[in-house]
Amino acid sequence: MKVDLLVIGAGPAGLFSAIQAAENNQNKNILILEKNSSAGKKLLISGSGQCNLTHAGDIADFFDHYGNNSNFLLGPLYSFNNQDLMHFFKKRGISFRKARGGKIFPESNNASDILNILFKELKTRDIKITYNANVENIEQKNGLFKVQSSDKIYQSKYLILAAGGKSFPKTGSTGDGFKIAKSLGHNIIEPRPALAPVIIKNYQFRMLSGISLRNKETSLWRNGNLLKSWTDDLLLTHRGLSGPGIINYSRYMKKGDLIKIKLLNYNKKELESDLLKKIEREGRLNLVNLLIKYPIAQRLIEKILELANIDGSQNAAHLTKDERKEIIDIFSNLKFEIKSLANYNQSMVTKGGIDLNEITPQNMESRIVKRFFAAGEVLDIDGDTGGYNLQAAFSTAYSAGKYISEQL
Repeated sequence: MKVDLLVIGAGPAGLFSAIQAAENNQNKNILILEKNSSAGKKLLISGSGQCNLTHAGDIADFFDHYGNNSNFLLGPLYSFNNQDLMHFFKKRGISFRKARGGKIFPESNNASDILNILFKELKTRDIKITYNANVENIEQKNGLFKVQSSDKIYQSKYLILAAGGKSFPKTGSTGDGFKIAKSLGHNIIEPRPALAPVIIKNYQFRMLSGISLRNKETSLWRNGNLLKSWTDDLLLTHRGLSGPGIINYSRYMKKGDLIKIKLLNYNKKELESDLLKKIEREGRLNLVNLLIKYPIAQRLIEKILELANIDGSQNAAHLTKDERKEIIDIFSNLKFEIKSLANYNQSMVTKGGIDLNEITPQNMESRIVKRFFAAGEVLDIDGDTGGYNLQAAFSTAYSAGKYISEQL
């Protein structure tokens, strides 16, 4: 079967790139191959099914949310920004709401509304999706891509790879795109989970699962060296740490790294002075009742004292100098050693993928294989939570599809 453009993957990047490629090309034959029995499975679970489509604010602020590879997105994000993305759907009847922190959701809180708009656009442009089509082999010969799927051989002049990463494999994201790109000569930056909670070695806080640590200064250490520090919300889980202050920075984390959390907004000298004043004024209180005057959950305070072998029921005035020093040290520097990142079943996106040095950022075309394009999570791009990953998927898809529409 011969087509003008073949798209591999019916996620948001695949669907949107096909839609853009068909602009002003209604007579062109564009086909999407999808290995699942339905399209957009991962889109439907995004934002817990509510679809955090993008983020509010100036597009210039987006570049602080893609780790070390943000420069690659300069072209795509400015060519098709968050306002452009919302306008595309608003024009087709979708209204949006802004949630806490600037996250953008459809007013209906229903991801299927976004997917249905994409389906309608495919139908308008007569773009077909072939389901249960698992790509088994691709080769380029005589200026055409020969794509062998589980049931048919396709030929196409242009090829867009939008097969996703490896996160949430139940949705079909099992790394197929990486294998395809590699077979065509591309270097693959080693994939690993990103936007993932971390599992902590010898974790002692299992019973405190669900406790939030709001706006805490956190730092990441490796071999005694400070790698990065930031301030954000964290969450204690039954196996380790989560929350935006962990998952947004998990791209930098490795097994054996130390996470240090500053529980209070004091330096050690200030905390010692403040604690001594509290003891002087209210030393008759038991230690726990004195310490809960700080903005830390009582159960966490009790656990910290237990781990430090300090009696929380004693009068605060009886606290020894060494015990006081221990409390100050822990409150200033609660340490956790990373055992591992959570696996792909819990990570929202994949870090790694097609080496960006081998892709032209203006149009997503391969520098190695002419007329071969890549968009979405198959690229070595991972953004923070908050709509940044879907925005990158739509923007890279727009760049690829728009360019191809001018070539067809």
